[in-house]
Amino acid sequence: MEFDKEVDARGLNCPLPILRAKKALAEMQAGQVLRVVATDPGSVKDFAAFARQTGNELAAQNALPDESHEFFLRRK
Repeated sequence: MEFDKEVDARGLNCPLPILRAKKALAEMQAGQVLRVVATDPGSVKDFAAFARQTGNELAAQNALPDESHEFFLRRK
């Protein structure tokens, strides 16, 4: 999936991946896509909840071979 900005949150624990994503999304335009890579196992639930609470779309999420996860958030 194509994206406009990326946040590498590998090695960070909750709530830092969410906080970094929130900050990055605030600097983006509506419709732009943010890719976040995180290693925190709780990030899967965290990003689903974050998308619901903020109205931003969780466009895709994938488990990566290195046991990290990538999330694509579309700015509302």
